[in-house]
This record gives sequence, structure tokens and C-alpha cells, in this order.
Amino acid sequence: MKRILKDALEKILETEMQEYMGRNKHERTDEEDPNYRNGYRQKAVRSSAGEFEIDIPRDRQSGFEPKVIENYQSNCGEFDKKIVSMYAKGMTVRDIQAQVKEMYGVDISPDFISHVTDKVMEAVNDVR
Repeated sequence: MKRILKDALEKILETEMQEYMGRNKHERTDEEDPNYRNGYRQKAVRSSAGEFEIDIPRDRQSGFEPKVIENYQSNCGEFDKKIVSMYAKGMTVRDIQAQVKEMYGVDISPDFISHVTDKVMEAVNDVR
């Protein structure tokens, strides 16, 4: 499950960077002072699946600020929470899959959604 979440978050970050730059990954621009991608930085994040590292894209002017996992944020529980929230509102796993695809442009499997909701239910049952 960690691998699936890592892949989903990295795809979302790539999409955010593409929107920020206003062009695809290897496209160049004719501007005088262009801003280009500048590799990646690693960041350790925590989620309901555990702790893992993700690659966050960088730009040369250091202006890119991700939204899905903001700078100085180490907990990506919001992504999990959104999935659980949709599930709690009665959406089916397939509906959630379509919603995440529409919102973030990322394909996640129905199994991933089930794993996220199962982990949360385990935590809720442990508290009881």
C-alpha cells in the first residue's frame, strides 16, 4: 500500500509542477529568463500506511510550492482523509476512483481505496 500511495502522490506532484511551469516536463521556452525544472528532492512523509520517502520536483527559481504535501508538512494524511471522507459519504469505491482521477489526474486502484478505508477502520476499532 505504501508503494501505491507513494506513486499516486508523486504523480500528483508531477502534475502540480507541470501546471506551475505551464509546460510539459521536457519542453523549453523562448523567454529571456526561463525557469526550468531542477531535479527532485526527497522528503519523508507519514500516512496511515506508514512512513516513506517521496521525490518532490524542484525548479531552478525555487518557486514551486506543492499543494498536496505542502512545504514543511510531513504528514500526508489529508489525501487519505479525502478518500475516507468520500467513502463515509456513501460513495462507492469506483466513484471515489473516478473522483480522484478527475481531481488529481491520477489513477488509483479500487484495492488502494479499500486499503486506505480498512486502515482507518482498524484505527477506529483500536480506539474503542
